[in-house]
Amino acid sequence: MTEQLETEVLAERLALPERGRRAAEVFQELFERKTSDADWQHGRTFNLVYPTGRSDVDTVLAEANNAYLYENALNPLRFPSLGSMQRDVLDMVASLVSAPANAGAGFSSGGTESILLSVLVSRERARVERGIEHGNIVFPSSAHPAFAKAAFYTGLEARHTSLASDFSADVEALAAAVDQNTVLVVGSAYNFPYGIMDPIEELSQLALDRSIPFHSDTCIGSFVLPFMERLGIEVPPYDFRLPGVTQMSCDIHKYGYVTKGASVVVYRDRSWLDHQIFDYDVWPPGRYRNASVAGARAAAPVASAWSLMNYLGLDGYTEIMRDLLSTTDRFKNGITALSGLEIIGDPIGPLIAFTSTTNDIFAIADVMDDRGWHLNRVHRPNGVQMMIAPLHERYVDEFLADLGEAVDHHGTSRGFYNGYN
Repeated sequence: MTEQLETEVLAERLALPERGRRAAEVFQELFERKTSDADWQHGRTFNLVYPTGRSDVDTVLAEANNAYLYENALNPLRFPSLGSMQRDVLDMVASLVSAPANAGAGFSSGGTESILLSVLVSRERARVERGIEHGNIVFPSSAHPAFAKAAFYTGLEARHTSLASDFSADVEALAAAVDQNTVLVVGSAYNFPYGIMDPIEELSQLALDRSIPFHSDTCIGSFVLPFMERLGIEVPPYDFRLPGVTQMSCDIHKYGYVTKGASVVVYRDRSWLDHQIFDYDVWPPGRYRNASVAGARAAAPVASAWSLMNYLGLDGYTEIMRDLLSTTDRFKNGITALSGLEIIGDPIGPLIAFTSTTNDIFAIADVMDDRGWHLNRVHRPNGVQMMIAPLHERYVDEFLADLGEAVDHHGTSRGFYNGYN
């Protein structure tokens, strides 16, 4: 049976066309295929895409991307404009998270790569400085799966710990999992499932007391929390202002609103970047040295990050955040006004999760799916998660009207899994 299936797959494999097709025909098919994609342009997605809904922002991104369609970010010696823009972006992100003057940072394709590089550096530092050959990393179960993935890639043991009753990391549980072979402790500011801050101050102090690196994962929060602070909102400490925080992951392509993939990993000490760099001089062309997982890299994310960060500035991002938090409150108030629905925990920013005390929340989510709303599902407890973007301001009332009907008229749940989050 397996051989038969393999034969069928091979028989159906698409070959490169013998003759090229007309551009109009190609684009007609391309856009026809695109009609099956999630409709993020009309606010139907609550993850994966983070649109501002602003034509000026779209124009800046399009111009920057088009200017760097073909360049290769692998070699800043050949493309010095990319090297200088990347340095600017790294400096701006490091400044945003209060990194010290001697901090080091690297550009990556996304949060997963930033986390992978951070874990790699922690493993290498532990080998060199502490003689640890079989290490582990410790993180709460709400931490992004990228930490488990990084442990898998680097040969480390992944230890995930239970959560406290408020759905933040349980400090005591995490402390109990740490031992002499722990190379990294992790906390989220804030976490992906519920939008809740881990007690970063306590966790980082625990790591500091045991001379273990601590990673504050702000892949979501790095372009949220600083601007909440600028609005006068009290935010628990989470960045390099805490002496125990040694490294951070900061996505620009989420709430920084730039083109995928753009993320930054920041280290308290620039010298730690040496552990991230792959340096090889055996092959005939000479020395091959780079600090990312990929070799050749798209230039457009660097250009779009530099362009939009300069275009918006601190004031622009702060104003977007002011409006986004207002939109989030409208969602929260509308959701909790519906029968049986309540917000899970106490989310700090524009990421929320909600559940139902009276109905099957997944059955409600099924109805929303059928109406074209793409919502993430969580469990422990069962719930629906939403990452709210500026564009959603236009669709709050429509969403809440559909949600109210879903609460009143739903069937049996089709189950937990409804696609990749």
